[in-house]
Amino acid sequence: MNLSVNIYGVFVPALLIYILGGLVLAWGIRRLMTVAGLYRLVWHPALFDLAVIVIATGVVFAAFR
Repeated sequence: MNLSVNIYGVFVPALLIYILGGLVLAWGIRRLMTVAGLYRLVWHPALFDLAVIVIATGVVFAAFR
């Protein structure tokens, strides 16, 4: 099943919308962790950021399903 969203006549894949939502959510989580000082406990920040983005995208996907 091919899901797409019509935005002013342009068909955008639904997965792109989910990923953008996950990026926004991950950005917020990263900001909160930085302010709280928890981000300095992370061993590999780039890998951790990728994992947070994947988890946040999954949360957004589950919320819209």
